[in-house]
Amino acid sequence: MVKEIMSGNEAIARGAWEAGCSFAAAYPGTPSTEILENLAEIREISARWANNEKTALEMAIGAAIGGLRSLAAMKHVGLNVAADPLCAVGYTGVNAGLVVVTADDPGCHSSQNEQDNRFYALLAKVALVEPSDSQECKDYIKEAFAISERFDIPVLFRVTTRICHSKGLVELEQPGETVVKPYQQNRSKYCMLPANARVRHVVREESLAELEEYANTSSLNRIEWGSRKLGIVTSGISYQYAKEVFGNSASILKLGLTNPLPRTLIKEFCGAVDEIYVIEEGEPFIENAVKALGFSCTGKDKIPITGELNASIVGAALAGKNPQAGYSVEVQAPPRPPVLCAGCPHRGFFWSLKKNKKRIVAMGDIGCYSLGVGEPFAGFETNLCMGAGISGTIGFAKALEKQGDPRKVLGMVGDSTFFHSGITSLIDVIHADANVIACILDNSITAMTGHQVNAGSDRDVQGNEVPAIDVVALIRGLGVPEDRLRVVDPLDLKAMQQALDAAVAVKGPFVIITKRPCVLIKEVARANAGRYCQVDPDKCVGCRACTLIACPAMAFKDNKSIIADPASCTACGLCMQMCKFDAISKVGE
Repeated sequence: MVKEIMSGNEAIARGAWEAGCSFAAAYPGTPSTEILENLAEIREISARWANNEKTALEMAIGAAIGGLRSLAAMKHVGLNVAADPLCAVGYTGVNAGLVVVTADDPGCHSSQNEQDNRFYALLAKVALVEPSDSQECKDYIKEAFAISERFDIPVLFRVTTRICHSKGLVELEQPGETVVKPYQQNRSKYCMLPANARVRHVVREESLAELEEYANTSSLNRIEWGSRKLGIVTSGISYQYAKEVFGNSASILKLGLTNPLPRTLIKEFCGAVDEIYVIEEGEPFIENAVKALGFSCTGKDKIPITGELNASIVGAALAGKNPQAGYSVEVQAPPRPPVLCAGCPHRGFFWSLKKNKKRIVAMGDIGCYSLGVGEPFAGFETNLCMGAGISGTIGFAKALEKQGDPRKVLGMVGDSTFFHSGITSLIDVIHADANVIACILDNSITAMTGHQVNAGSDRDVQGNEVPAIDVVALIRGLGVPEDRLRVVDPLDLKAMQQALDAAVAVKGPFVIITKRPCVLIKEVARANAGRYCQVDPDKCVGCRACTLIACPAMAFKDNKSIIADPASCTACGLCMQMCKFDAISKVGE
């Protein structure tokens, strides 16, 4: 049998293919992004980047009801966006199998919170499956499709950052036949009007009871007997830590199907051991269930509820093991926070914004422009979730008005975030006639998660030609008059200042679109090859004005500015605009 080293995300994609999945949709978000990218390489699967997680799930639901095994993937906060259809399809059930991958992010490596999405399975009344390594990612996704169809239920497939990105050996099997189940009209099942929903709720409770009976004997839940003095109940990546710390010195109940929990199996296991530990990342999801069954156990009273776990943390908390000292040196590297790239178009936007701090209060959003919050720009005051950078301005502006604060509120979203949830936010701004500035930072790509295409692209994820959505035309179509809409190159500081002046001068909504492609787009990078700036040391007076834009390609040495890294410099010309002494010029134009 062929084996390959795969990440969890790669294995999920492989397993979906082997299971006969033929439709997949997602919105990019770390740590889930690579799932759809790998599915898109399989021509038998129709794969799409959706504008947001809600529409991704709704596409997958439509395909599943129509008769295709379907998958939707998103990071944990994306499931908040998709919660509405998730809770509805929990009642309706499916036709062909439907699997919803939620990639949780304990430790907030790339997220604004650490929410534990296992609780969504309880809320939405759907099945919950949790793998613990790459092999299980592949095997369990196949079982998830089977469970979905057998019990007429969507399956929430919960992974975490460590599982998504860690790699392991995976045994490959031949892809199965593409599953196509005939569609049969059933309005009482799929139309969630109150009369139908009440009936479907009863049906779902009955199917969950049947699924629990299955869970008690499913191969996804297993007991590994060792010493019966100690029993460990665990799931997901925490199983790996439990095995590493305790080995065969404890018995382990490994749970892979965790909603509904196999209560009979849990009772059998807990009743056969002297002491019980529950090891899980995040919230006490399993621990609460064990206690509800009447068993005393050790869990979050010793294991942190915050951050990621690892074997050292588990060993120190439960086994009295001192963490092994790692290699250390006396010299410590200086902190290196992430920064905007050299040549990033957002740098000009944030510099212009900084110069207008006395007139403007800014609200941020989720994207690579979130890096503008740090010094030296301190670019915005809030950063909550996708789309809030625009809609939040309406309430913020009212609050400042009540306080007699004359500053105008500015909100920002990127182009991908605009398609995700910024459009509806902007509609509210316009309809409310809010006294705010709405900025769409259009860099022609979904940059922060790895350059995925979006609705503004002329190709989809599988390379097919598609119509690109014109952001400017879209906004004009919302009724924004010409004198309240500016499209500017954010690296043109004069044009940026003029746009902000015009926006502050009027009362009511004003829209600014900063339009310049990300410098890391392959075609842009190729066009910039061989172009860079240079500093004439004879003209440089050491005023440091050019360094105020915090470009990582620049440095200051011997009282002179220098282009320390010409290879990363893109000759964007921002430093030239900062210099009053004509000391900087472009090479390779």
